[in-house]
Amino acid sequence: MKKSLLAACLTLVTWTGTAAAADVTLSLGFVGGAQAPEAIAMRQFAEEIATKTEGRIEVDIQGGGALGGDREVIESVQVGTVDMAIPSTSVVVNFAPEFALFDIPFLFRDFDHADAVLSGPIGKEMLEGLPEKGLVGLAFGGMGFRQLTNNTKAVKTASDVEGLKIRTQQNELHIAVWKELGVLPTPMAIPEVYTALQQGVVDGQENPVGAIINNRFGEVQKYLSMTDHAFTPLVLLISPTAYEALSDEDKQIFVEAAQNAMKRNRQEVEVVLTTGLDTLREQGVEVITDVDKTSFASQVEGLFETFAEQFGKERLDAIKETK
Repeated sequence: MKKSLLAACLTLVTWTGTAAAADVTLSLGFVGGAQAPEAIAMRQFAEEIATKTEGRIEVDIQGGGALGGDREVIESVQVGTVDMAIPSTSVVVNFAPEFALFDIPFLFRDFDHADAVLSGPIGKEMLEGLPEKGLVGLAFGGMGFRQLTNNTKAVKTASDVEGLKIRTQQNELHIAVWKELGVLPTPMAIPEVYTALQQGVVDGQENPVGAIINNRFGEVQKYLSMTDHAFTPLVLLISPTAYEALSDEDKQIFVEAAQNAMKRNRQEVEVVLTTGLDTLREQGVEVITDVDKTSFASQVEGLFETFAEQFGKERLDAIKETK
């Protein structure tokens, strides 16, 4: 009788698995590790999609750079070999140059300000321009403010960074800003950075605290300076082919799930910021909180005329005035 019951249970499990198989599986690639805020948010996204489509659509999450660096994954989304990605907008700049707007240093006052801009008319307009670049944007989120780490000295003022060799994103505006500060910027994909720091190829790097922890940079860096020099938005992308294959109802499900996931991402970013500095201190990193941010802002002030010409003074003013 026990054998019959076991056989019946196995048959039920097999049948249920077959019945629950998704009609469509969409791949989603990104560079963050399993505990990165965006990874946690994307798991929520996948669960919401599965629930609301009653299992018809499955999102296959491939984190940790399994499908390549951000730029490679975006290229794959454009051609449809990867269905979705959640890169920082600083990398999207290579495909949609207007996104460099968000890389302007000291553009956002705080996370609330960034959220208001990204979820408002300016963010909506930016998303609407992506299809002509071979991408569809579902929602904006944020990784938080970027901080500077290095192995050479405790950076407290802008003059302290002069001569440091710092890994930057593959982004021309970021490179220009660091050059203005006297840094030797070294563009590099994120999967290469740990080894470059470990081997002394670069002195340091700059990222939000969550990314610093999830990429284990605390293991190979001595100093963290809380510079808050730039905010890093995220954007959840989907290939036009995959998006257009969705029904109108499913498109709405994807947009709502994306927006909910980005709210979860912010919650996780705030958790990491609360606990992350202690984690880094435990790893032996000296955390410098008394950074003279005004000295950094003053040093790059000469670039703002160029930014106004490039992005429009009215748009910059609109961002500044957003509540």
